[in-house]
Amino acid sequence: MNSNDQTIETTSFGFQTVPVNEKAGKVRGVFDAVAQKYDIMNDLMSGGMHRIWKDAVSARLNPRPGETIIDMAGGTGDLARRFKALADKAMQRRGGEPARIIVADINQEMIMAGREQRGEGGLEWMVCDAESLPMDDNSADAYVISFGIRNVTNIPKALKEAHRVLKTGGRILILEFSKPTFDVLEKFYDYWSFNAIPKIGEMVTGDGAPYQYLVESIAKFPDQETFKKMVEDAGFKRVSVTNYTGGVVALHQGWVVK
Repeated sequence: MNSNDQTIETTSFGFQTVPVNEKAGKVRGVFDAVAQKYDIMNDLMSGGMHRIWKDAVSARLNPRPGETIIDMAGGTGDLARRFKALADKAMQRRGGEPARIIVADINQEMIMAGREQRGEGGLEWMVCDAESLPMDDNSADAYVISFGIRNVTNIPKALKEAHRVLKTGGRILILEFSKPTFDVLEKFYDYWSFNAIPKIGEMVTGDGAPYQYLVESIAKFPDQETFKKMVEDAGFKRVSVTNYTGGVVALHQGWVVK
């Protein structure tokens, strides 16, 4: 090897292998393309099930008055709005200060779509990278990332960054597509993902390529136990896994003990 040759670090972008420094831009391009139809496509791709999964995550989070909650990869804010509604109800019952709920996303188009289509909603909106959060150490009570962790270039780094910003006793909740727990469901899910979703995306948005990437990124994501170990390696304790819809989606939850 020539002494001037350098090894280029690579990562996955769906089924492609790309240089690490290119992935974030490619992911941004995908979500730029889908931002305006994001919520509609979520309904079509999941048969409306994403609403049930997000309701379950919101109930598990149990937002409380006065808490600071980061909704990372929060996109159009559909999950954050659930948090806000639950925190406001809790404040009406027991008093206290309003919760501070931050919708954070690397993609400005997604943030803009959420604010334009549904209003500010009493939320804070922030464009930032999950691998480098503009927040102080020990400053948040909860960190939630829903269907976004698989798009991060360096997942271990993002998990450690979440651990950094959480207070002692803080909690992380990660909702992500995972591995179905029995063969028949897995075969049906794979067929639906690779055959139906890109075609639906093309019909609704005029471009099926972003949805081809999305289903490939799901297929590449680690199974429940492998990802649980990654969360633990980032420093989180008492990490649990809850499967929804036979493992099509899984919720990983952990706690900060410093």
